[in-house]
Amino acid sequence: MNKENFINELKKLNISITEEQIRMLDIYADFLIEYNKHTNLTSLTELNEIYLKHFYDSLTIVKAIDFTKVNTLLDVGTGAGFPGMVLKILFPNIEVTLLDSNNKKIIFLQELSSKLQLSNINFYHGRAEEHCLKYREHYDIVTARAVSNLIVLSELCLPLTKIGGYFIPLKGANTSEIQEATNAIKKLGGTIEEIIKFSLPYENSQRNIIKIKKIANTLSIYPRRYDKIIKYPLK
Repeated sequence: MNKENFINELKKLNISITEEQIRMLDIYADFLIEYNKHTNLTSLTELNEIYLKHFYDSLTIVKAIDFTKVNTLLDVGTGAGFPGMVLKILFPNIEVTLLDSNNKKIIFLQELSSKLQLSNINFYHGRAEEHCLKYREHYDIVTARAVSNLIVLSELCLPLTKIGGYFIPLKGANTSEIQEATNAIKKLGGTIEEIIKFSLPYENSQRNIIKIKKIANTLSIYPRRYDKIIKYPLK
């Protein structure tokens, strides 16, 4: 996906991108490629791949929610900033928090943010269950892309989502884990409102966006310690 294709596909998502935002994404891509030479951030290092599988793929979340009406967003396991940093560039009105347990990735994002002169953006090196101690049921939107099994991810993310807000994981083609996670999501105070299925343009890989609404408080016993979440996943 070249830059012209990218802009055209964003129009289909009803996203208007400015020249300044394109310039910022160019800086992002160049810095990612250069930084990746000494710190492993991504396996995708071709510009066309970055625009399709990182930038465009991140922005498909707009299929689920109107981001012009979102105040706070948390990206759990953000990695090199997908989707959280891309959303911050396109929707600067949102206070975005990027969380990752790998400090090298957080340092990269801090340096990138400085290059882009972003404001109202937060960075946390740590785990979601630790973050929840201070920011329980705080965020309008919690998202995660290609992080973990949905049962595990739901226990990490729904306690951080405010009532009336949404946990919106971006997943691949596997739909079986969605069915398996339904009871756990309910136990954590959520309900699956919509599953959005589509294919990435140009390569046709399958995607699922799961729109989970937070309808009740999550019990204070959740999230458990990560080792317990993994060893004894919610049923």
